[in-house]
Amino acid sequence: MGDYFLLAISCIFVNNILLAQYLGNCPFLGVSKKMETATGMATAVIFVLVLAGAITWALSHYILKPFDLEYLQTLSFILVIASLVSFVELFLKKSIPALYSGLGIFLPLITTNCAVMGVCLINIKEEYNFLETLVSSFTYPAGFGLALVLYAGLRERILLARVPKPLQDTAIGLVGAGMMSLAFMAFKGMA
Repeated sequence: MGDYFLLAISCIFVNNILLAQYLGNCPFLGVSKKMETATGMATAVIFVLVLAGAITWALSHYILKPFDLEYLQTLSFILVIASLVSFVELFLKKSIPALYSGLGIFLPLITTNCAVMGVCLINIKEEYNFLETLVSSFTYPAGFGLALVLYAGLRERILLARVPKPLQDTAIGLVGAGMMSLAFMAFKGMA
């Protein structure tokens, strides 16, 4: 039990997929202008990644490795992720149209989100068992969501502040992201 807790803490804080490993920056910068879209994106990524982690682990261990097809790993993982994102996109379009329109182009970009593919590959590379894969596939995107929501709050506060002209818009956003990344680097001492 303690090993799973340490894995979860490591995935959320120490090896945060976004701020420590720098994967998934496109949706991080794109949907973090409003708290609602940031929360929706975080939830969608958690859903996709938990399912993608479980399916890609099973695919790798029961099909690719036994039949010596490991060279198809990237292609098969992309197909799994794209299928799951299409499902999420259809679900949101029918069930929560406001969130669907708020996420815009960034929802289908989960398919090419390197954080999703990165976590699936990390699970295989680290040779996690199925339960460890589920823990990391849930806690990596939870850390992603934590960083996304914190950053959305920061960006909402920045809109109310007086920012010097050269630092407005993207520049101050990147400075804020850098500061958050430095703050999360303090957790590296926990490893």
